[in-house]
Amino acid sequence: MALADPLAPPMTRRTVMSLGVIMAVMASGYGVMFTVLDDYRDRFGISESRLGMIVGIGFLSSFLAQIFLAPLADRGHAKSIVVVGLLLNFVGLVMLAFGQTTVVLLIGRFVMGIGLGVAFPAIRRIVILGDADRLGDNLGLLLAADVAGFAVGPLLSALVVGPLGLPAPFLMIATASLLSVFIIVRINVEERADAESSKLAFDLLKIKPYAAAVCMGVAVFVMIGTFDALWVVMLDDLEASEWIANVGITLFVLPMIFLAERGGRLAQRIGPFRVGPVGLIIGAIYMLMYGLLPSALVMLGVGVLHGVTDSLTVSSSAVAVGMVTPEDRHAGGQGLLGGVQTLSAGAIAVVAGFLYESYGRFPAYAVCAITMVALAVTAFILSGSQRSATPDGPLDVNDPANAVTGHA
Repeated sequence: MALADPLAPPMTRRTVMSLGVIMAVMASGYGVMFTVLDDYRDRFGISESRLGMIVGIGFLSSFLAQIFLAPLADRGHAKSIVVVGLLLNFVGLVMLAFGQTTVVLLIGRFVMGIGLGVAFPAIRRIVILGDADRLGDNLGLLLAADVAGFAVGPLLSALVVGPLGLPAPFLMIATASLLSVFIIVRINVEERADAESSKLAFDLLKIKPYAAAVCMGVAVFVMIGTFDALWVVMLDDLEASEWIANVGITLFVLPMIFLAERGGRLAQRIGPFRVGPVGLIIGAIYMLMYGLLPSALVMLGVGVLHGVTDSLTVSSSAVAVGMVTPEDRHAGGQGLLGGVQTLSAGAIAVVAGFLYESYGRFPAYAVCAITMVALAVTAFILSGSQRSATPDGPLDVNDPANAVTGHA
């Protein structure tokens, strides 16, 4: 993978961390929203089905933004796109803070989803082109920031909603979003306004290693969608204490905050198409165990091990996409990956819920595990000549599987 300007100095760690702060701020608003859904229901009489619509429309708008708007960052507008994303996030958060009707909350969540959908791929593009030699480390650091931000959201809600009211956490994060604009405008981003890129990124799927990377990314979100949909319900059915469910989620994401950067570095050193499929197979075993283990406490222990494994492997899909995507298509490539992941998580959550309700715990987790293994094997096969490649090495442009022509 080539650098945009080989003579330009590499992006500093401080700059990457600044971009990570922006991602953390935006992700924290998403975390807050999930913790106040019961407040919307109890205070404003919004039904559970409409709350589901409010949550779901954000996934939809984020998907659409990542597919149709994120490629704009490849045309010399990455920095501007991040600013727009932050401003949209601000508007969405303010609407969620003061909204008392389904319509207002739907619009707020829709706008917020667009903000995240355009900003995140643009930030990844800036980081990928900023220092190719630290591609894995830097993408891992962004993942850690994303997870940390999401984890901070519920904590902020718990601390301020009681004494300051429901709007408080949203307004705090909205303010942080505005302040983050000053962070991005101070960052020097070298962009090429004459970059030729297609409007959509679907043609990148013709590159087999890119398709392999997408398969790995989808498998990760199949796991996440199933976990999110069933974890609390499953533990409740096992008559576990409420603290186990809450602590379990925290312990699952905590290792990622500290280990995701190392995981990205591992993918860069060994190769994402080696690390990714192995991590997915191990993750599938963990998911199968959730369907079999009889004790909530044992599941909690497995969840900790699962979190550590994921922390060291799930960056592989983003690293792989950064490695095999043409230089002027990074935002579109990352956007397509994120969009498909978002759609996959939503779809599998519905399927997992149906299987759990109709057939029980084991079939729901077994279907998830089988799907993950199938996607991991597919990714391993599609990676072809890039199976042992690392971001430090050149892409084999003579391999027909790595060529892409035309535009979507």
